[in-house]
Amino acid sequence: MLFIYLLLGFIQGLTEPIPISSSGHLVIFKNLFDLDALKDLNFEIFANFGSLIAIIIVFRKDIAKLFWDFINYIKTKDKKYKSGFRYVILVIIATIPAGLCGLIFNDLIEKYLSNIKYVGVALLVTALFLFLIRKLKGRKNDDQITIKDAIAIGLFQVVALLPGISRSGATLVGGMFSGLKREVAFKFSFMLYIPISFATMILGVKDVAEAGIDASLLMAYILGAVVACIVTFFSTKWFKGIMLKGKLIYFVWYCLIVGSLVLLFL
Repeated sequence: MLFIYLLLGFIQGLTEPIPISSSGHLVIFKNLFDLDALKDLNFEIFANFGSLIAIIIVFRKDIAKLFWDFINYIKTKDKKYKSGFRYVILVIIATIPAGLCGLIFNDLIEKYLSNIKYVGVALLVTALFLFLIRKLKGRKNDDQITIKDAIAIGLFQVVALLPGISRSGATLVGGMFSGLKREVAFKFSFMLYIPISFATMILGVKDVAEAGIDASLLMAYILGAVVACIVTFFSTKWFKGIMLKGKLIYFVWYCLIVGSLVLLFL
């Protein structure tokens, strides 16, 4: 049983940051294997927390700078902190659409759209949009992101609530279509991941507290989360290199092949 949780932690860590949909892969594995661990929402919360910690570590310098810029601008109104303050506001604006839709429609999505065939179609849609942005380079830097851009990227993140639509893929597509440079779109995409993931974790902790945790599985949960954290860290670094080199075609082919196999055989 421990091996299964370690394996699922590895899969979570690998698929979370790259544009192939971690939630879609969870649905696929649930259909392929009848394992209790795949239906264990407590473990899913632990594994997601592991991925969140990894993303915070990867972007720790950016997060620290934005935090202090935000606080210092509120205190002093000094122009040298305005850019960071403005960036945080844009992240908040872009987070709102997915946050609201997640709260309102989450049960509906889980009930009707976590179907394996929907996941297959969603992976094909992901492949299409990644194909469309594969050669885009963009022109906008961090300080050139507009409110309109933030709203557009936020709306793309809403689409990623559907299993099979990658969150990182959707926000990257929104960023590239908005004219952001690759590295700028990459950073903004993962800045959006942090508040959404925190909110999901807080709601999940409430559910865990109400349902309780099987003490015999606690060590498996912790070790699985550690694996998810480590693999997410390296997977994010790896994906950044691929993104900046404009090699998204790898993920286009992956989503195309897996989505087609799901529709044909599952």
